[in-house]
Amino acid sequence: MNLVNRLMSGLFDVLMTPFELLGAELALILVSGIVGIACLILFKYISWQDGIKRAKDKIKGSMIAIRIYQDDLVIVARSVCSVFLRNFQYLGLNFGPILPLLVPFVLVLSQFVVRYAYDPIPVVSQEEVGSMLSGEGTMVTIELKSEHANRAKELHLELPEGIVPITKLARSASTGQAFVEIAAVESVRGEIRVFLGDDLVGSKKIVAGNERTRTMQPVRTSSFWLSWMFPAEDTLGAGSPLASVEFHYPNRELAYIPDGEIGILVVFFLASIVFGAAVIKPLRIQI
Repeated sequence: MNLVNRLMSGLFDVLMTPFELLGAELALILVSGIVGIACLILFKYISWQDGIKRAKDKIKGSMIAIRIYQDDLVIVARSVCSVFLRNFQYLGLNFGPILPLLVPFVLVLSQFVVRYAYDPIPVVSQEEVGSMLSGEGTMVTIELKSEHANRAKELHLELPEGIVPITKLARSASTGQAFVEIAAVESVRGEIRVFLGDDLVGSKKIVAGNERTRTMQPVRTSSFWLSWMFPAEDTLGAGSPLASVEFHYPNRELAYIPDGEIGILVVFFLASIVFGAAVIKPLRIQI
């Protein structure tokens, strides 16, 4: 999966560059629309277009029969049953080809999330750090794989220069987790390094202040499935005892469109649907 994510990231670096000259918001909308059109064209060639058209025509015919013969209960009942059964057929003819299209949709959506959903951790002064209470910083959570959970007491971190701890590292052998709150006192582009005893077992990129990078993600994981949604960093090594290293990035503020992960998801699907709907008839696509 790491190879796929690297290829997609490289492709999107090239693809998004000219669109981003128009601003992140327009880039997101336009590329989402182009992806929607591309997936619709692909749907045309992997679906049974004649079968979809026939199913729709038969549903329409049964609906017309209900209207015309509304006083004939036998015909109405038969037509209602036909509409009900044909809808299952219609949904099946659409749902089957849509399943393989979920793969490119997820790969594209994850690229949008790591590019446009997050802002770097804000920088605070040393004086502010001194007066911060628990809960006011950025919580870093380290989780060990279940078979290594009892070694949580051996966990310790190395923070990059400019990132300081607000609380001591709290460890729980019962859950295999460790927690620490941090704050940024200067702009940083670095890594949190995680040690188990004397061994370096993993790291997580962290960005703060003005050191915005093209892609950012709040979690680095060893999970194959989660790596689909967080392609900006390779998964933790298969031999690493770490399950994940995670913290929260603030939402990036985008003009005239919703912010954060949910906002990106909404814009992506709305733009792909609107652009796709505009080409259904010209391209003679049955859906």
